[in-house]
Amino acid sequence: MAGTSRITESRPAQRPRLLILDGAVEADSATAASLAEHFDLRFVGDAEAAHEATAGALVLADPGSLMPLERALADGQTGLLLGALGEGVCLCDAAGNLIWANRKYQQFSPAATKKVERTCADAARLFAEQAEVAEDASRRFAFQTDDNRFYEMIASPVADPSRGGENLRILAIVWDTTKNRRLQQQLDAIDAAGSELVRIESEAVASLNTAQRLTLLEDKIINFTKELMHFDHFNIYLLEKQTKRLLPVMTVGMPQAVADYDLRAETTGNGISGYVAATGRSYICHDVQNDPRYLPGLDNAASSLSVPLRLHDQVIGVFNIESLSPGAFSEDDRQIAEIFGRYIALALNILDLLVVERVTTSGTVAVNVIGEISHPLNDITAEAEALREKVLTDPVALRHIDRVLALVSTVRRKVEDVAKGPRSILGVQEAIDKSEIDPLLVDRHVLVADDEPNIRDTIHAVLTKRGCRVTVCESGQEAIDLLGRAKPGDFDLVLSDISMPDQNGYQVFAAARRLDAGVPVILMTGFGYDPHHSIVRASQEGLQCVLFKPFQVDQLLDEVRKAARLHAGGRAR
Repeated sequence: MAGTSRITESRPAQRPRLLILDGAVEADSATAASLAEHFDLRFVGDAEAAHEATAGALVLADPGSLMPLERALADGQTGLLLGALGEGVCLCDAAGNLIWANRKYQQFSPAATKKVERTCADAARLFAEQAEVAEDASRRFAFQTDDNRFYEMIASPVADPSRGGENLRILAIVWDTTKNRRLQQQLDAIDAAGSELVRIESEAVASLNTAQRLTLLEDKIINFTKELMHFDHFNIYLLEKQTKRLLPVMTVGMPQAVADYDLRAETTGNGISGYVAATGRSYICHDVQNDPRYLPGLDNAASSLSVPLRLHDQVIGVFNIESLSPGAFSEDDRQIAEIFGRYIALALNILDLLVVERVTTSGTVAVNVIGEISHPLNDITAEAEALREKVLTDPVALRHIDRVLALVSTVRRKVEDVAKGPRSILGVQEAIDKSEIDPLLVDRHVLVADDEPNIRDTIHAVLTKRGCRVTVCESGQEAIDLLGRAKPGDFDLVLSDISMPDQNGYQVFAAARRLDAGVPVILMTGFGYDPHHSIVRASQEGLQCVLFKPFQVDQLLDEVRKAARLHAGGRAR
């Protein structure tokens, strides 16, 4: 009975109460008579009048009247239920005017509610254009407000079918998607950055050696980590499979002591990074003061995040980030760091593959060259010997023939030296044949560490011929032990291979610096192969240079002389 404010009871019997609101069923209709046989009917003219009558009652109302009832009951159980929802709920008329809203909706910013109500008006026009509004009709909308927040909403029509769609209302459920949208934007940015990280074009890196390529990669990692993830203090470890050691290859904003830790991939006694490397599981430390796994890193650190670097589901290292703020890292940060960590692992692997490809290609080319030139060289030799038989009485002709044969032998030897790749040094015979004492190198004590006998013997012979005292070591550990027993000034130069079975080039470099901070160190590696990234680490700490095998003897001598001049004042003469 629209427009009334009375409550009419049909009969006093104690039966379930049925509240009929705003003319949903006429009091004198057959439907009302049938319901009266089972329920205690109460006809209510408006929602306000129904407030006191609804406790424990069923409600029968047309859809356009139900929501005003909810507004009237906002301080009752229904209001509490709607108010507890995590989404905003509102009811608007066809013009977008707000009729009712729950507590969550009222907490939205004016920019958001204005957008919702305007969208409700748009939805009402769309529903009104339909020939018939289905009960389950709804439309989904997404929008961004002027205050740069993102929302989604579902709008559903509420109308009285018996009135042909008159009094159309729009029920909207709204939720804030800003956090998820921004996370997705950040993930998209990380994905784009990762793609850039692994996009190593051959033209761009062809002229770069391994150290320069790693520096290029390091710059990219630092920039993306700071700009996109806002991580300012981090370090990257690579896992050495044979020893399970974690080798620090990149340290940003962290003290040197962090790089000096001897960490291994074990769950206890090796810090959080060791635990992550051993288990392959990420680790968020919300409070470093109360976490027994944490080893001191960043000064005044309060929290940390460590994720594994994975390559084809194999853990190859650890990406460790630290913060001065407690509880600084969330699950979203963990997810982002894990994704970026996979790109880091892939980029490092690509650089290693480039070196392997260079080694393989160079070796293949050298072998092919030997095969191609062997027959022509044999033919030249045969022709020269034939000529010798015809000019036995001509001394000048014989000297030319001997010269041709000597040159053929030289060509064979040089090509064979190149084919040996990193197991050889180029131009050795000529350097030894022309060797003489070099005043700058006389009595200079040089330590040479290399597991390749030919390299050790060649360097020993070349430098000794020029006046140096040379001590050779067959392994990195032998060199480290020798440096540990030496006194400052005992060595004027250290020459070490990078990749040796036991200890790598960086560890020899570090041992030399512990003995004498001013002693020059030269590292050597085949075609730039540097599985432990010793070059970048040592370069940051004063490495003199890197020689890429097979290098020319003259290049070695130039670097040795340079080291002698730099270290001339560092020892008593």
